[in-house]
Amino acid sequence: MAEPSRPQPYQPGAVSLFFVAKAGVFAAAFWIWLLVLALRTSSATGLHVLAATGAITTTLVGVVLGARMALQHSAAVRHAEVKKLLVDISWNAFAAAGNAESAGKVVPFPTAPGDGDRAGHRLGADRVSVLDGGAGARDRSDRRR
Repeated sequence: MAEPSRPQPYQPGAVSLFFVAKAGVFAAAFWIWLLVLALRTSSATGLHVLAATGAITTTLVGVVLGARMALQHSAAVRHAEVKKLLVDISWNAFAAAGNAESAGKVVPFPTAPGDGDRAGHRLGADRVSVLDGGAGARDRSDRRR
């Protein structure tokens, strides 16, 4: 039987790619401008500093945006795999419960350890009201002596 077609998970797409490409174009323009200024003049001027600052900044922005896009893509793929796994697990549990002839063949979901034990241990003796004069009254009488 063929796999049913599932909707594609969210993938960072055109918008993220646009900003990465835009940062790359600006970085390339600043680097070219810096190269042209360096080849034309022999001394460093304020334009050299501006071109170098722009080149470094836009390069770093492009790298950060590219890394963010890659992380979003891998997170979207992992999320889709987890969702598919959860659907498969729930479907298999549903099918196992429907095919079972008796309740003993279905494995129940585990509960937190001690869910039933905590209620049995906690009787009224564990809690003492401040107004009852329990241990606090004895402590105060010891201090007076």
